[in-house]
Amino acid sequence: MDEPQTRTLISQTQLDRPRGRLLYRVTLAATVVVFTLVFLGPLYWLVTGGLKSTAEVVRNPPTPFPTELHPDTYATAWSRLGLGRLLFNTLYYAFGALALQLVFDVAAAYALSKLRPVLGNLILGMMLATLMIPAAVLVVPQYLTVLDLPVLHLNLVNTPWAIWLPTVANAFNIFLLKRFFDSIPEDLMAAAAIDGATPLRALRSIVLPMSRPILGVVSIFAVVNVWKDFLWPMLVQPDPARQTLNIGIKSLATGVPQNVVIAALAIASAPTILFFLIFQRSIMSGLTSGGLKG
Repeated sequence: MDEPQTRTLISQTQLDRPRGRLLYRVTLAATVVVFTLVFLGPLYWLVTGGLKSTAEVVRNPPTPFPTELHPDTYATAWSRLGLGRLLFNTLYYAFGALALQLVFDVAAAYALSKLRPVLGNLILGMMLATLMIPAAVLVVPQYLTVLDLPVLHLNLVNTPWAIWLPTVANAFNIFLLKRFFDSIPEDLMAAAAIDGATPLRALRSIVLPMSRPILGVVSIFAVVNVWKDFLWPMLVQPDPARQTLNIGIKSLATGVPQNVVIAALAIASAPTILFFLIFQRSIMSGLTSGGLKG
């Protein structure tokens, strides 16, 4: 019996013809080149803009290549805008948010997936419903909350908790983790229970070691979300000594040459780009493995 063939946009018969094969390769190459230019074009202008002089940056029409390289602009941006301190602040906020998310989101997803509390599906549905709310709508109630924390009556403005707490209950990350935990065979959990393992021990010894791909995905999302955020850190971190990269560059850019500002933006973008390039395989494997059963 013949195996069913996979349906594609172009049949194997057409690929076997020289003209069809040539047309296919030309189309594929053109598509790859176009999408590469679309995605890498802005990064190219960002990096080369920091290598140009101030007069060349503002020239109209812009020059595709720097007529004269000025690599010292990056060193000027680092020292003049104090990027070292801003970078430390951003890393501190990002990895603090990551630690809290891994603790609380993993606990919530594990409870919904394996412990199955009463009304668990309703709770999950209410969590996912919050994804339909625009982020701008939540700015005012969140700000009022950190301005006067209920029950404790604490003012969290100018503290790391003002950035960390709103990121903890991340419905999207909880959903990703739950979907992955659902794919872990129940036979393993039952065997652990027979051996006397508590739910916490099963989480530590079985679930977490098998969940490294999805934990990597959640970690990347947590770090990037804090790194790229602008409006919320601007509201809750008005102290210049506590500001993140995005807010610090914006605050200190007044009176600074435009090529120096562009160089600072390139430096601020580099860590997240490198982070993604290094862990892109983990992102793909983590997002797809949660849909596999068994």
